[in-house]
Amino acid sequence: MELKGNSNPSEKPGDAILFHVLQARNGCIAENISMHRFLTGCFGGAAGAYIGFRLTQALRARRDPPAPLPRDPAQYGRYRRARMLIELLLGHARRHAFVTGGGAAAMRRWLRTGHPAADAALSSAVLIVLGTLIDLPSDYTGGLLVERRYGLSAQSDAAWLADRAKATGVALALGPALAALLSLAQRRFPRGWPYLASAALLPLSLLANVVGPLYLAPLFNRYEPLQGALSDRLRALARRAGVTEAAIYRVDMSRQTEKANAFVTGLFGARRIVVGDTLLRDFDDDEILWVVAHELGHDVRRDVWRSLALALASGTLVIFAGRALAARAIARDAAGELGLHELEEPAAIPLLLHQMALVAGLLGPFVAAISREIEWGADRFARAALPGQEGAGVRALERLRERNLAEDEEPRWAELLFSSHPSLRARIAALRRAPPSQPR
Repeated sequence: MELKGNSNPSEKPGDAILFHVLQARNGCIAENISMHRFLTGCFGGAAGAYIGFRLTQALRARRDPPAPLPRDPAQYGRYRRARMLIELLLGHARRHAFVTGGGAAAMRRWLRTGHPAADAALSSAVLIVLGTLIDLPSDYTGGLLVERRYGLSAQSDAAWLADRAKATGVALALGPALAALLSLAQRRFPRGWPYLASAALLPLSLLANVVGPLYLAPLFNRYEPLQGALSDRLRALARRAGVTEAAIYRVDMSRQTEKANAFVTGLFGARRIVVGDTLLRDFDDDEILWVVAHELGHDVRRDVWRSLALALASGTLVIFAGRALAARAIARDAAGELGLHELEEPAAIPLLLHQMALVAGLLGPFVAAISREIEWGADRFARAALPGQEGAGVRALERLRERNLAEDEEPRWAELLFSSHPSLRARIAALRRAPPSQPR
């Protein structure tokens, strides 16, 4: 008996229904593929247009350097937020366009050595170099040139490029080796590699905190022991705080920036109290003492370890969630547009990094909130370590606001989403309303 509407008289009713269902499904897939390609093109086009815009700006600035801008903290803050948001969104768009627009297939074709670990190392090196070159125009025009126009940097183009080359060299020395180790773990333990990667975060972080201050930081700046009466006062402050083995150094921050800062860095025998030459130049001794007391608070209160624990927890979540999202994307890639067969192949590195970056972005506000609480604790420590010196703390924060073009208060959304420090207005107000403490 012939079923009306069948294209083949021999078809059974069930076959006809299945035929129409498959037709509808294929139509939906084709429509989704078209929309997906359209979005990929939009994302890639937007990222490419921005890169072209920044490159044009850079070339124009080389011919005709832009004029200085008035030192307006509000204007400077608005610019920094706008640039951060634009580059955050376009960075995600660029990675999305790469992983969905044939980047993985191209890597598989061009970066094949016959060994997965070597492929992963080579892919990592290529991605580092490409990322550096793509970001160079934006970092130059949106970073260095803007800092110069606001009077916050006197660094030359040559010195800036030298720093960028050094940073890229460090990334090339470390990134491919880590990518090769990750590839080996993925091939050997396809289900368990996220556990191994998470377990490796602790020794790698500890190594970075020891090696970084001793061997990497001196690649970019000159560190010299701080001498004189101020050094004696800082050493006495550190002894009272229980920090007896840390060396005190002066660093030539003015090579890169006119902003003032000090910090305590390193772990174990590599601990250093570092004072920027800009801080020494523009602040009086009592103000410097308060800034260093705040930084010592991070060391004494074990904030380095707290931050390390936070980084390990968030890093573990990023690894597991990023892997799950990347595996899901490959499983749902019915049309094969990603060009990937499995997550453990070296060509999947960009997809994995993209998904991990998305997860890290979502965790950012929670990490920022914890960081702000840590900074409040360091302020309280400074006040306890320097009783009777609340006025010096207020002056130091006000001078930091002036020298660093910092806003008194960011928009609430920006502070909640991104800021690692409480607002200067809130910190100064807390010092002013605190009951006076007696000098020891």
